[in-house]
Amino acid sequence: MLGATKRVVGLIPRRLRSVRQIHGDGEEGFLQFHKSRGQHILMNPRILDAIVRKSAINPTDTVLEIGPGTGNLTLKLLEAAHQVVAIEIDHRMVHVLEKRVLQRGLCSKLRVIKKDALRTEFPQFDLVVANIPYGISSPLVIKLVYGTTPFRSATLLLQKEFARRLLANPGDSEYNRLAANVKLLADVEFVMDVSKRDFLPCPKVDSSVVIIRPKPCVPNVDLRQWRAFTRTCFNNKNKTLGATFKHKRKVSELLEISSNVSGLDCKGDAQHEGGVTSFKEKIIGVLRAEGFEDKRPSKLTLEELLHLLSLFNQAGIYFDHRGNLKNEDGFEVDDD
Repeated sequence: MLGATKRVVGLIPRRLRSVRQIHGDGEEGFLQFHKSRGQHILMNPRILDAIVRKSAINPTDTVLEIGPGTGNLTLKLLEAAHQVVAIEIDHRMVHVLEKRVLQRGLCSKLRVIKKDALRTEFPQFDLVVANIPYGISSPLVIKLVYGTTPFRSATLLLQKEFARRLLANPGDSEYNRLAANVKLLADVEFVMDVSKRDFLPCPKVDSSVVIIRPKPCVPNVDLRQWRAFTRTCFNNKNKTLGATFKHKRKVSELLEISSNVSGLDCKGDAQHEGGVTSFKEKIIGVLRAEGFEDKRPSKLTLEELLHLLSLFNQAGIYFDHRGNLKNEDGFEVDDD
């Protein structure tokens, strides 16, 4: 019978784990982790301690944790902070988390929001500390950085490849629209790499910890115009700006948007060959005047991109007709 029991245990999928096996705290039952949802539990206590230490949490701080899972990081955050607000959409994880917190007598310091982090309004908080599922990394980072809730820093455990793109600078092969959009408003610091072997179940790739700190002073720019502008520029980041802005469809699109912003009725021009040609000449004129026509977005600094956007707007060329970005407007998922 003992041999048969071992054979049965051996057939249990790696994603289906005993909660007692994971945490060793008396919990019964099995819990299936869904890799498709990015459910990988960080198990290494040294890494957990390092994340909390690097976060520089004050005893008066409220910490926002997104995707707490079964609570390995949450328990350590509760010991350091005044309060932890945990957003978790998986009710199974919430059940385990709340039971573990209850056993340690820390319930009064924990608030759980059982919702989708991308679709819920964040409460007031001082810091973010979280192990972020890869599938929501980009929109979540943008929601934090472009949101209206002020915070001191966000310490995030991310897939290593994603973290490298977030840290990239102009001229780096990984430099992209996401890095440009985030670094307009925040500084990003690399903290450490984390091996995939430190997670259960084991993911396919390693992770990295980064800290995002909002800048105290940010450029005076319409954020909707900026993000629509970078979408156009980085659609093919290694193509010259002249080649990008010469496409007839893009010229027609910008003509219609610019007409809406300026209040002119130029929809007919957007359809008319002469109107499109004239507007195209205006765009190319702006690019040539400051030597941008043969430059590539992947090589441009933030200052150069801001200057080019300003030149376009001064010439009556706009990229979005909806006005400045507001928190309630929602966040796009195409910043990569």
